[in-house]
Amino acid sequence: MRAMILDGIYDLKEETSPLQLLEIAVPEITDDEILIQVLACGICHTELDEIEGRTPPPQYPVIPGHQVVGEVIKTGAEIDNFLPGDIVGVAWIYSACGKCEWCLGGQENLCPEFRATGRDANGGYAEYMAARADYAVKIPDFYTAVQAAPLLCAGAVGYRSLKLADVSDGDFLGFTGFGASAHLVLKTAQYLYPKSHFQVFARNPAEREFAMSLGAEWAGDTSDKSPTQCHAIIDTTPVWKPVVEALANLRPGGRLVINAIRKESHDQNQLMRIKYEEHLWQEKEIKSVANVTSSDIREFIGIAVKMKLIPAITEYPLEKANEALLELKAGNIRGAKVISFK
Repeated sequence: MRAMILDGIYDLKEETSPLQLLEIAVPEITDDEILIQVLACGICHTELDEIEGRTPPPQYPVIPGHQVVGEVIKTGAEIDNFLPGDIVGVAWIYSACGKCEWCLGGQENLCPEFRATGRDANGGYAEYMAARADYAVKIPDFYTAVQAAPLLCAGAVGYRSLKLADVSDGDFLGFTGFGASAHLVLKTAQYLYPKSHFQVFARNPAEREFAMSLGAEWAGDTSDKSPTQCHAIIDTTPVWKPVVEALANLRPGGRLVINAIRKESHDQNQLMRIKYEEHLWQEKEIKSVANVTSSDIREFIGIAVKMKLIPAITEYPLEKANEALLELKAGNIRGAKVISFK
């Protein structure tokens, strides 16, 4: 099969082809796994974090990709919930121990033995993939593979950030950054909280225009003050400056939810700008999003079908994965980028 392989850490300012397109063997599966033929795989900023060394290092070489939609080709001996021909999705959570206090409490995203798809196990930048059946989800017929792929991370992790934001209908909800995840969260929030008000902070004018076209009431730069302070703000950016600015746009008791696996380190000095009385006083709080649970994925896909949520998508063939990642790095974002295996 063809696969894009990552064999180490690369500086994307210097390296334009960090992934190598190779022919390798189709994976063998264990009794608790399924073999899928990949139909589509979303491209995520976390791949940039992996390539540039901001996440825990994978066991090289590794196949990236954790927004995977494919057709079941073969099932392990213990599998009775999937059949060949089923269309399934595999997200960032590849597996967890299933026994610890977090797993037993429905927070397997916090499990010490959490394994990530495309980092700790080979992912979907390939024609075939082995996946743990316990953490795969069936994809409804409503979606094509390309449409469903972004729902598995940009959508599901965004949905988790929306739950953690703990907003009520009628609240003011802000977004810093407006790419693959935020545009899906905005649409979801409009559906779940139809009386609420949505404000977007984005440095890219095209992102601000995109947000307004989807129904945001206001869009400004990350350093702008919003017309009304927000009850909650969801940050989907890779840097620290918007975090500082967002804290100043929260009303008393407001919550900032950071929806990112890692932040880039080059602007960490921005954190020195945090002033207690301006940014944190009056019971403002910061909450991080760590990974995603299997229930988040199933809940979100169910909601997405009910609201007929269709992501904005740009498609790429497998051999152009490097090009897509460099565009993402440069901030060329409108909706979600997806590798399509048509």
